[in-house]
Amino acid sequence: QVQLVESGGGLVQPGGSLRLSCAASGSIFSRYAMGWYRQAPGKQRELVATITSDRSTNYADSVKGRFTISRDNALNTVYLQMNSLNSEDTAVYYCNAYYIRTGQYWGQGTQVTVSS
Repeated sequence: QVQLVESGGGLVQPGGSLRLSCAASGSIFSRYAMGWYRQAPGKQRELVATITSDRSTNYADSVKGRFTISRDNALNTVYLQMNSLNSEDTAVYYCNAYYIRTGQYWGQGTQVTVSS
C-alpha cells in the first residue's frame, strides 16, 4: 500500500509559478513510475507529466517547456515545477504512483487556480 500526499497548490496570477510536491509512503518508492495528472471542472482527468524509475520523463504537449517533473528518491518525493501558468492550467492536480507488482495509487489532489 502506498499513500500519496500532495502539497503546494494555491492561487497564482497568470505568468506565475508554483511547485507541487507529492510525498509517498513506502520503502520501494524508487521503483515506482510517478506522474502528475489534472482535472479541470467538467473535463476528464488528463496526463500532465510522468517520470519513470530511471528518470525518463514525458509531458503533455500543453505543458512542454513550462512544467518540469523531478523526483528525489531519498525523500520519497516527486515534484512538479510549473512556470508561465495560465488560466487553462487551473485544475485539481493529482499525484500518481505505478509499479507493475502493486498497481497504481492516487493522491487526494491539490487545487491550482490561475487567476488575476
